Amino acid sequence: MKDITERNISESVYLEHAENYDELLKMKEATSARIGIGHAGARYKTAPMLRFAADQAAAADAVFSEVERMVVEKLGVFEIRTKCKDKYEMITRPDWGRELEKQTQNYLYEHCVHNPDVQLYFGDGLCSPSVQANVPDLLPAILLGLQEKNITAGTPFFVRYCRVNTARTIAELLGAKVICVLIGERPGLITSESMSAYMAYHARPDMLESEYTVVSNISRHGVPPVEAAAHIVDLLAEILEKKKSGVALHNL
Repeated sequence: MKDITERNISESVYLEHAENYDELLKMKEATSARIGIGHAGARYKTAPMLRFAADQAAAADAVFSEVERMVVEKLGVFEIRTKCKDKYEMITRPDWGRELEKQTQNYLYEHCVHNPDVQLYFGDGLCSPSVQANVPDLLPAILLGLQEKNITAGTPFFVRYCRVNTARTIAELLGAKVICVLIGERPGLITSESMSAYMAYHARPDMLESEYTVVSNISRHGVPPVEAAAHIVDLLAEILEKKKSGVALHNL
């Protein structure tokens, strides 16, 4: 049986007797919203209802699934984890998903380059599939771009059960001028593979959320990884030059 999610939702039209079918197709190409799905009486038709249920299940799976160890090993990086022992604890105790045990901090300190211009790492966040879908293209492209701009990069690694604000501890621990964490976004009904990049100049425990510069919706359904990498590299270079990030950088 064919997977109902394999067909692009913008190509799925279930509305019968559309007054202007060509214009409907143009509208669907311009948005990921579920338009032109038709109805049977007061209810949705079977196919769009099944597609909705499948996309909703994929979003839930993306939150609670694990990044396989072989995926991390293939990327050639080491793995650490936050204080959380599993995904359920990460969801229910987001504060633990921001913190690292002392022994983990010691391990990082011993195995990473110190005082780089940019410290880059990635985490599962709220969308584990985003790691396998994006990082194999995204991470090397960013590292190559930084090298071409003569910007030193720290040792990349993977953080399991990761929240964005691990950046506040890791940046200070490794003496990074700029921190950049690639992390899975909260999934929706269009994609369960999306990732964001959070960047901050001199990240520290007392920094504000507004001090992050963010590139979001990195995925095959949004900004492709290689294209996103080029934009991220340019932003990192600008942050280093201006010595600001987030709202302060935007308001210059």
